[in-house]
Amino acid sequence: MNDEMNPLKSSFLPISNHDAEILILGSLPGEKSLELQEYYGHAQNKFWKLIAAITEHELPQDYEEKVKLLKISKIALWDVVHSAHRIGSLDTAILNEIQNDLEIFINDHQNLKIIAFNGRKAESLFNKYFQKKDEINYVLLPSSSPANARMLMDRMVEQWKEKLFGEG
Repeated sequence: MNDEMNPLKSSFLPISNHDAEILILGSLPGEKSLELQEYYGHAQNKFWKLIAAITEHELPQDYEEKVKLLKISKIALWDVVHSAHRIGSLDTAILNEIQNDLEIFINDHQNLKIIAFNGRKAESLFNKYFQKKDEINYVLLPSSSPANARMLMDRMVEQWKEKLFGEG
């Protein structure tokens, strides 16, 4: 398949503070996120609702406020994939991926305690390219994607809270 039929998509820069304790990794932004130039821009994606719920804050109304909420909560956000060919938004369509330089990011963020994968694809891509560090806890979160419609929001909040903060 030629590149016109399977366009190259690129991730965004990470959102983080130097004191981040949690890094949430996605795979690669979907079409709506790329269009808006915002992480988790699709209206049906539950990511921002989950972040508001697990941090016990109101849901921010604009992207700048969403970014602030992550930073004050000591949560960093990035994607495993820097760029890849993909038609549409599904993780299963990611081809010829090039990873972000997560080793440098992790080494530059000495307070990281948890690396959380927002879905199985992010976890499998991380495992393909990176070695896990003994001093960091790695957890798989139920995907916030609209494709994961089978899990109820309350159950998802419970699992994210438990895996990220040790409480349910």
